[in-house]
Amino acid sequence: MSGIPAAEVRIDTALVEALIREQFPQYAGRRLQHFASGWDNVMLQLGSDLLVRLPRRKVAVRLMEREQRWLPLLARRLPIPVSQPIHAGQPSAQYPWPWSITRLLPGLGADHSAPHADEASPLGAFLKALHQPAPDDAPANPVRGVPLAMRASAVAERMARLEQTNAGVSPDVLAVWRDALAAPSPPGRHWLHGDLHPGNLLVQGRRIVAVIDWGDMCGGDVATDLAALWMLFDRRARQRGLEAYGGVDPATLKRAKGWAVFFGVVLLDTGLVDDARQAEVGAATLARVTADE
Repeated sequence: MSGIPAAEVRIDTALVEALIREQFPQYAGRRLQHFASGWDNVMLQLGSDLLVRLPRRKVAVRLMEREQRWLPLLARRLPIPVSQPIHAGQPSAQYPWPWSITRLLPGLGADHSAPHADEASPLGAFLKALHQPAPDDAPANPVRGVPLAMRASAVAERMARLEQTNAGVSPDVLAVWRDALAAPSPPGRHWLHGDLHPGNLLVQGRRIVAVIDWGDMCGGDVATDLAALWMLFDRRARQRGLEAYGGVDPATLKRAKGWAVFFGVVLLDTGLVDDARQAEVGAATLARVTADE
């Protein structure tokens, strides 16, 4: 059992200062300070309004390249601001991978600052705007937007591990998961965020003000993103979000709940290792999935 993966490169302010002097000298001399670290990237605040994002693992490089290519195109039609790159940094002798500079967006992650229930409708409208047919060359993602059967063995492993703790998965959650696995797959591929857990939604004044971390964006099953409604909202608010989305057919609804089980299990399993708040989000998601059964 493991939590956040170890970094494969050392990233500090001295390194980032050197990269900025070399590639974007217009920002040289701005104050740099550590902002956050995730599974894939390290982020440093650059001055008062910018953020530098650098992959901390090789597996995240293709995710950074995906953001740089596609997100500026999608951002034009989205009703909530997103963390699109404004500068694409290149590998150098000091750092081996591409990196980005983005705007520093306001707010705290929804795992730290819960949105108001009324925000389910704007989120549904955002997802409707995002979930347009993806072109043939849109990126594929082996772990997001795919048939849930492709994730079944990984989920089973995590569920078995949770059975060894006090956070076992309930029979009701297992029933929802089985229904999702049996639901038919959708035709075609649509654009997805791919990793729309609460930490990737920024909230200010109880409003969702930004959507960040688009490395998993891909073409695939919209149910992957719709799971966010179970990760954030109770039944009544969630229904308003689905109405703003424009309605969801029964098979997609089952798959969306299945993806909510997937995210809930992953967050609970990994969070129990080294992130109590993440574990709380996972447990709350699993509870919401069965609350209206």
